[in-house]
Amino acid sequence: MGLPLYTAKSTASGGRKGVARTSDGQMELALSLPKGLGGKEEDGTTNPEQLFSLGYAACFDSALQLVAGQAKKQITSEVTAEVSIEKKLKGFGLSVKLTAEMTGVTQAEADDLMEKAHQVCPYSRAIDGNVPVKKKAIAK
Repeated sequence: MGLPLYTAKSTASGGRKGVARTSDGQMELALSLPKGLGGKEEDGTTNPEQLFSLGYAACFDSALQLVAGQAKKQITSEVTAEVSIEKKLKGFGLSVKLTAEMTGVTQAEADDLMEKAHQVCPYSRAIDGNVPVKKKAIAK
């Protein structure tokens, strides 16, 4: 393990029908089971897959901006992360689809930046080899 530069701390209780909160008190979110998993998916609630997709999209967009800057490319970007929970042979697993829309580059450059961002994004690195990730770059 490396030297931590920043540590986020959150606590959850009650499982998928409980609550999750950050240690700094900035976020407290009610959780509910999605309809696709047999739940009621109550208004005003979220679930672990939504939270993961939110973090992954933000982290990947940041990585994309980093590698674009290193390549001396000025882009505007928007990243969408779709996180699915799937039934596996033994239990459950996740899969991810990342879509990055970019302006200021050609399609070939967008594809290259997407691959480079995937190599440096901490979320991508954390799940590498464990979670399938489909990537799609769109130059606008």
